[in-house]
Amino acid sequence: MKQIRDNALYYADIKISRQSDGCTVYELENAEGTGSITSYQVFPGVRLAYNDFHTGKCPQHIFEDRDTLEINHCREGRFECEFINGLYTYLSAGDLAVNPLVSNRVMHATFPLEHYHGVSILIDLQQAAAMISTVLKDISIDLYALRDKLCAGDRCFIIRAKDSIHHIFSELYTIPDEIKYGYFKLKVLELLLFLSVIDASAQAEDRPYFQKSQVNKIKQIKQLLTQHIEYHFTLEELSRRFDISLTAMNACFKAVYGMPVYTYIRMYRMQAAAAMLLQTQDSITVIAGNVGYENSSKFASAFKAVMHVSPSAYRKSY
Repeated sequence: MKQIRDNALYYADIKISRQSDGCTVYELENAEGTGSITSYQVFPGVRLAYNDFHTGKCPQHIFEDRDTLEINHCREGRFECEFINGLYTYLSAGDLAVNPLVSNRVMHATFPLEHYHGVSILIDLQQAAAMISTVLKDISIDLYALRDKLCAGDRCFIIRAKDSIHHIFSELYTIPDEIKYGYFKLKVLELLLFLSVIDASAQAEDRPYFQKSQVNKIKQIKQLLTQHIEYHFTLEELSRRFDISLTAMNACFKAVYGMPVYTYIRMYRMQAAAAMLLQTQDSITVIAGNVGYENSSKFASAFKAVMHVSPSAYRKSY
């Protein structure tokens, strides 16, 4: 998702699987999962990439001191970024982010839900500025002014999911191959025009940044919860155990994982129970106990609320 060099994307821990005119496909496969990045040359200095990952690992980028703007759209999943100042922020489904890579470097990135699909557009400002002036003769797009407006103070600019953003990006995910290169050009120009005219102060989402110490505690809480799904921890117990206030814990957990603590662990329990139903011959009562339910009726109700089918019907359907 990062950096332009000699009109190609370069990564420290991902391999090129194939190349053709204007397109490079990168693939990642390790014990944590798999992922791919399909990157297209749109204009000189502008690349568009489809990011598809089923892992918590985001490829680490190799820095180059070129003035580069990165635009990310999250279609599914969550994207965690740790910036050079040690602060964290998150993209959720439908969100758009614009970040100046050199002045606000992403030092580390992950996919907290181990599932991510989205589009990145990387713009080398120097190269792209010359191109834009020739393509749009009657319309002025100043890429440097755009960066300064959206990313004042070297901050990442984030717009929460909106219909206007959905309109621009939704068609990129279903575009026919035979028209994709021309369509990429139209969509990149449409996005730049949209960003050029918006009121940044009115559009930006005022979401909090989180300290690394907070994020680390939240990930430890998640690990505890998922390793002991048979035990019901209270929020107060978690707050005391990890020395984090209830307010900060609830806010940060939702930012990292996209839902409140209890919602997350209930979903995790039901997914674990679903796996047990298919992979073991244990009774529903035993499985209920394994995921923290002494009452099998309450377990069945919770399972149906999450999986939209009863435990017995789920087992029979596979």
